[in-house]
Amino acid sequence: MDQNKIGKFIATCRKEQGMTQAVLAERLGISDRAVSKWETGKSLPDSGIMLELCRLLKINVNELLSGERIMAESYDKRAEENLLAMKREVEEKNRQMLRTEYWISFPTVIAGLVMAFVASYIEMPVWLRIVLIVFVFVMIFTVAFIAVGIEQKAGYYECQHCHHRYVPTYWQTNLAMHMGRTRYMKCPECGKRSWQKKVLTKED
Repeated sequence: MDQNKIGKFIATCRKEQGMTQAVLAERLGISDRAVSKWETGKSLPDSGIMLELCRLLKINVNELLSGERIMAESYDKRAEENLLAMKREVEEKNRQMLRTEYWISFPTVIAGLVMAFVASYIEMPVWLRIVLIVFVFVMIFTVAFIAVGIEQKAGYYECQHCHHRYVPTYWQTNLAMHMGRTRYMKCPECGKRSWQKKVLTKED
């Protein structure tokens, strides 16, 4: 999706309805800075307010995501294109979140191993050795909890029995046996347990 094109379209529709950025923002319950970011192409409206935004601008969601008015004969085609574009954006966002998980996990593990080595083999007072070991455990466990939270929110897990895709709770994800990003969990759809793989989208 072309954010600049969508932004200019929002600005045009807003002006057609005789609204300032401040008035539109007030009616949506957001800041006028958010509207300004949309119109300059720096961000897109949140999905939670898209329908209300479209109602105020007297357009539909497909026109909003296309950044232009859509003729009736090409409506279905544009709708499909917009759905595919949104799916690609969701996939990329989830992919970036999972990359972030790696970037915070691996350096922490390496740093922890180095500090554990220092605490074990370098001469130092006993109290300092204890403090260093405790710090290593606290650091690794803290980052592990954060990493699991990122993994839980990014994408879905797919049941190997019924192929239902869902987002488990944080504690279901955290407490499940796992190998990498594959976790042994109970499917909320069929009720069976299986090794469920992480997937990026709700549907294939």
